[in-house]
Amino acid sequence: MTNEVTGSMWSAAVLTLYPEMFPGTLGQSLAGRALADGLWSLDAIQIRGFATDRHRSVDDTPAGGGAGMVMRADILAAAVDAAAARHPGNPVLAMTPRGRPLTQSRVHELAAGPGVTILCGRFEGMDERLFEARAVEPVSIGDYVLSGGEVAAQVVLDACIRLIPGVMGAASSGEEESFEAGLLEYPQYTRPPLWEGRAIPEVLRSGDHAKIAAWRKQRAEDDTRLRRPDLWERHGGAPVHPPSGAQAKEEDE
Repeated sequence: MTNEVTGSMWSAAVLTLYPEMFPGTLGQSLAGRALADGLWSLDAIQIRGFATDRHRSVDDTPAGGGAGMVMRADILAAAVDAAAARHPGNPVLAMTPRGRPLTQSRVHELAAGPGVTILCGRFEGMDERLFEARAVEPVSIGDYVLSGGEVAAQVVLDACIRLIPGVMGAASSGEEESFEAGLLEYPQYTRPPLWEGRAIPEVLRSGDHAKIAAWRKQRAEDDTRLRRPDLWERHGGAPVHPPSGAQAKEEDE
């Protein structure tokens, strides 16, 4: 199936030292069925194929000293250029903890385009000159460090693929999920109505759709305010401050 915006199939290209890791989890469930049905395509490209020495080396020691190895800019650039020729128009992302945090709005932009090319980092990182010489967007999926960018790339792809028309079925099924409206999603319940002494909230069994909608909105706002004050403030809520004693202590410092 073709992308409604571009008129072509949504394509994913992954530049990696471990192409055998793909499709991985993307070969299962919704993404796997969509791949089998031709809703998107996957091209896992071995970075070592662009090495120039007989050992197929892609890294070298860090300039200035230090532990570990750094992925070379010349080899990465050659890989990026080859991927750009095979998947023209795809934005290129590099998975790195030094990147900007991935957001749902960025995911929507990527899913609406022709596809995405993702460069998976390894070792101590990538030579910074790559980002100066090529249009490569550094992206992070969280404030923690992984062994490599492959798992992070699968996270990005899964987030995008589920938004491709036809993947999730009903178009409305993702509209009220966390982050879509800038809030965490309201809590969900299902049968049995009573479990270990805990009952489903009465309002959800009332059949009053207006009351249910109001309850869900209130819970989404309350949970976001308590669990993710950063999201709540961006959503337009009042800033969430720590207890007065802790606030005073911070101000004194």
